[in-house]
Amino acid sequence: MSKARYSIGIDLGTTHCALSYIDSWESEGDSIVEAILPIPQLTAPGSVMERALLPSFLYLPHPDEFRPADLTLPWPSDPGRIAGELARAQGSTTPIRLVSSAKSWLCHPDLDRRAAFLPDGAPPEVTKVSPFAASVQYLAHLREAWNAAHPAEPLETQEVTVTVPASFDPAARELTAEAARAIGIGNLVLLEEPQAALYSWVNDSHGEWRTQARVGDIILVVDVGGGTTDLSLIAVTEEQGALELTRIAVGDHILLGGDNMDLALAHLVRTKLKADGVELDRWQFQALTYGCRQAKETLLGDAQLSAVPVVVPSRGARLIGGSIRTELTQEEVTTTLVAGFFPEVAADARPLVRARGALTQVGLPYAQDPAVTRHLAAFLARQADATNDLDGFAEQLAGRSFLHPTAILFNGGVFKPPVLRDRVMRIINAWLAAEQAPPARLLDARDLDLAVARGGAFYAHVRNHGGVRIRGGTSNAYYVGIEAALPAVPGLEPEIHALCLVPFGLEEGSGPVSPPQEFGLVVGELVRFRFFSSNVRRDDQVGELLTDWPADALLELEEIQTELPPEGRKRGEVVPVRLQALVSEVGTLELTAIPIAGGAERWRVAFNTRGAAT
Repeated sequence: MSKARYSIGIDLGTTHCALSYIDSWESEGDSIVEAILPIPQLTAPGSVMERALLPSFLYLPHPDEFRPADLTLPWPSDPGRIAGELARAQGSTTPIRLVSSAKSWLCHPDLDRRAAFLPDGAPPEVTKVSPFAASVQYLAHLREAWNAAHPAEPLETQEVTVTVPASFDPAARELTAEAARAIGIGNLVLLEEPQAALYSWVNDSHGEWRTQARVGDIILVVDVGGGTTDLSLIAVTEEQGALELTRIAVGDHILLGGDNMDLALAHLVRTKLKADGVELDRWQFQALTYGCRQAKETLLGDAQLSAVPVVVPSRGARLIGGSIRTELTQEEVTTTLVAGFFPEVAADARPLVRARGALTQVGLPYAQDPAVTRHLAAFLARQADATNDLDGFAEQLAGRSFLHPTAILFNGGVFKPPVLRDRVMRIINAWLAAEQAPPARLLDARDLDLAVARGGAFYAHVRNHGGVRIRGGTSNAYYVGIEAALPAVPGLEPEIHALCLVPFGLEEGSGPVSPPQEFGLVVGELVRFRFFSSNVRRDDQVGELLTDWPADALLELEEIQTELPPEGRKRGEVVPVRLQALVSEVGTLELTAIPIAGGAERWRVAFNTRGAAT
């Protein structure tokens, strides 16, 4: 049993952060004592208030913008970095100094996520920070808030779960774990956000979830947050007469969420302003986007409101009050979000792909198609065979074109308005009816903004004190590229085969696995490691060598270029080795090459954030 008193869940979200905790000393069985940490933060210059959520925004003020007394927190802080409510509010008028979507940038595979480039596109005079530094800043704020409230039980000594998207690759997981370690968290576990949402539902049921779920159920978790759409499937199975939960599939990493919706509303409002002869520059449009976010949240939170004002700061002196004023209506918000992001489509619909321009700005790899329902249809079709190897699911296999969920759990702030939940339920049940399947039922979720943090705390508790666990292991199988030993052909690159290192569902922290083959490792010169993943190849075992595969079966991950130390050998020498793979408890994949001839040498390559070998 853990000696730590508190089990803590941290939702390090794209638009909000939250911290939930369970007093493990006071909790027993289904009687769980859980609470949300009120987070002190600046809400206006000189005003500190407690909020359940810490907005994931970082404002980098000009040195003369505030007085030192304006930025005082209950603990020593850096006046050059403001996090939370004031950051979001100030950024709505001065967006060139606002860092947002750090979590999305944190998983960008083509950028150095330690490099200081945020705010993206800000002029040179604005001090910039990295996505990693912004993540550390949010976690540090949560740590200080916790330690101020619990000085005898500092965060660094508690059991902490930090949640991540289910589709995060090992590099993004490692970077998140490193950010947590940077603020002193030692007892750390990462948990997939859809699993956290389901853990929260289980905890909220006070043990009654067993009467609401039955063997053969397939629970679809649809999590649409500020920056991502995360899809997961969890089966209800049975082991020795007891119900179990088994995560059987996760979707791709889809950068599509509330941020896209805010942008769509901003374009709508800009079109209205243009019709009135008002043109906005780039920074005014960015400020308009933040204004539309606030208006959207207000309108969707109160269906009785017909419209709310939207104010855009003016760049000129001719406008009254130094600002541009317009409004956003309830009808405009509902129509834009429902029709644009949740269109009624058939079960065979797929995300639209358009021809891309040859040159593009370096930015976040957003989804090309904004229709969440098309991504959902593609996910369910891709996972049609996900239950093939599970007992009790055979009756669902015949004649279906997609995996049939029997229950749906929504998560993420986007689904707070009932109209969006109802829309998705209606569309999925239409798909099911078309294949003569019974309708899926809705699982009632508690506060959608806080469910992930609550679920993270519950997971930390049951992990150390016993209770229901969601089984599943790794959400992907992982492979390393092996260059085939074939004669050279002019104009053609050497053929690459894919060696399975980690099978689908391997439990994190379960120990190393080793392919049986022997390979040659090039040392002493620059080489590259190519890695792949698959969330559909469930039967590949460690050591299976793929010489060919369908185009959509494997996804190539971040390439690592490095020069492995020769350890006394010649430059470019090929050393006979065996490989060993290890998946840590936080989801980091480490590959080790061990020389066949023996000796102490070990060459290790990890999915890390620097794109280099360690």
